[in-house]
Amino acid sequence: MGRHSMPDEFDEYGTGAVQRRGVGGRTIAISTALVLAVTAGTVVAARSGMLPFFGGNCDGDRLRLNVAASPDIAPVAKQTAERAREDKIKTAGKCLDIRVKSEASSDTADELSRGTTPDVQVWLPDSTLWVDTVAASPKGVQVDGVGQVASSPIALAAVPPAAKGMGFPKKTYSWKDLAKTAGGGKELRVGSADPARSATGLLALTYITKSTGGTKGGGTLASGTAKQLSQRIQPGDEEVLASLPHDSTAAELGNPKRNQALILSEQAAFSHNKKKGSAPGLDLFYPKDGTAALDYPYTIVDDEGQTTEQSRAANRFLTLMGDAQTREALHDHGFRTTDGADDVQVAKTAGGAEPQPITEDPAGPPPYRSVRQVLNMWTITVQSARFMTVVDVSGSMTAPVSGRPGQNRMDITKAALIQGLSQFTGEDEVGMWRFSTRLDGAKDYEEVAPPRRLADATSGGKTQRDRLTAAYGGLEPVPNGATGLHDTMLAAYKKAVEGYASGKFNAVVLLTDGANDDPGSISEADLKDELKKAVDPQRPVIPIVIAIGPEADGEACKRIARAAGGGSYQVNDPADINTVILKAVMDAGTKMKEEE
Repeated sequence: MGRHSMPDEFDEYGTGAVQRRGVGGRTIAISTALVLAVTAGTVVAARSGMLPFFGGNCDGDRLRLNVAASPDIAPVAKQTAERAREDKIKTAGKCLDIRVKSEASSDTADELSRGTTPDVQVWLPDSTLWVDTVAASPKGVQVDGVGQVASSPIALAAVPPAAKGMGFPKKTYSWKDLAKTAGGGKELRVGSADPARSATGLLALTYITKSTGGTKGGGTLASGTAKQLSQRIQPGDEEVLASLPHDSTAAELGNPKRNQALILSEQAAFSHNKKKGSAPGLDLFYPKDGTAALDYPYTIVDDEGQTTEQSRAANRFLTLMGDAQTREALHDHGFRTTDGADDVQVAKTAGGAEPQPITEDPAGPPPYRSVRQVLNMWTITVQSARFMTVVDVSGSMTAPVSGRPGQNRMDITKAALIQGLSQFTGEDEVGMWRFSTRLDGAKDYEEVAPPRRLADATSGGKTQRDRLTAAYGGLEPVPNGATGLHDTMLAAYKKAVEGYASGKFNAVVLLTDGANDDPGSISEADLKDELKKAVDPQRPVIPIVIAIGPEADGEACKRIARAAGGGSYQVNDPADINTVILKAVMDAGTKMKEEE
């Protein structure tokens, strides 16, 4: 059972560093007890003199063990590897030659998920999430989680002026509270590593989603937070730390390009505060409703492809990573023990202070399915979009809205659409149609603004965002206008498929307060048939139909939307339109991802 030759990225002392990219695999979990039993057997053999653990001559063959470790824990793993070399620690009668490379956990997971077996026998990612990711890929290399070497809870770190404004240290926050803070736009600049590449970012977003679940608008709050974070994300944890102010001057603290707060692990905040130099330190808010932690699983790679000697070396390194000297080194680098028990000294260096709940033990990793759903939501929410908003301007839009004196359905709808534009970035493409009956000759619909990037300039030096804001604000109901729903839906959907933008989330969002009442239009049965024919799997466009008010035919809207794989939502208060659109995008996007 030979192994591949040693790649160049491993230098003689295990200090090589490589960065790769890619996602997905298969995990066969073997118990830690089994590993320890094997290790214990080796100990017995050593004590009997058959297999010396250390000392003696290392001039002969050395037993090579290659390790890929997350960059935060790699320094400790390298220290342990060097100690093994210096102390001439042996396994199977051979001196250990452990070589550690620092590699982002997402990169290793991508490689393993593609079925590529790197020349490593041990993997130390920062989270079990990555092991689960490999396990979920049908092509994935076998990876066996056999233990845990450290932990570090996830929290929100803020520079002192921002922390003071948030009430640090006396005021405590739940994940829901932090979501509102992170999604507050200009009030607080909050950064995060990309949840698609960072376990810290993904676990935090998972807890935000869990915290807001079951509450009114909870899903929208989570996706809104994701949308705000997406505008300030960095590729990885090191890059997000570099986005903090470089010094404590007013100009640097107020620089809009600098983040005032970050989602970080306790260990990352600890490390920053120990070597901050002229940069401001960080204060750490620990969520009062609990948090997850990075759990640093000790993982065997392709166990069946390893030699017996390599397996013994891997087990021996696991023992070394758990001995007193390594535990002390982990503590010195800001890690907690494997059980997540609080370490007040570490917490204070990381920026924690009572009454922040620094002594709360973090929970174990959430179920992988829940994490995957959150990742799907993230991907769709932050993905650039191409939307066609199709707005009903029939006479019934003049109907008053209960509880909104002096405002009709059109007034509230316009305000909701204008507010909704703030949820989209300059890269999103948005356009608008209006419809009633015979607005453009015999047509029931009229194109007001074709979809363009919101940041694009239009005539008069205005942007597409400015143009749409004015167009939404100028919408008025057509006196005695009827609702030409069927012809409009078909024309808008076909137009959207024709103008499909690759790499974006494409949708038609149609808002109506009534049922089709144009006697000359296509029937519902024919409409559904034509929509099904217009669906192009290579150019997927999602129809989202929002029925406004009690007179809207919600069931008919649902049937129409489903014909092309979309969804329909009923709102009694037009003020909820923006919330519903965001929820509809999440629902449709997650469904698409799960079907891929």
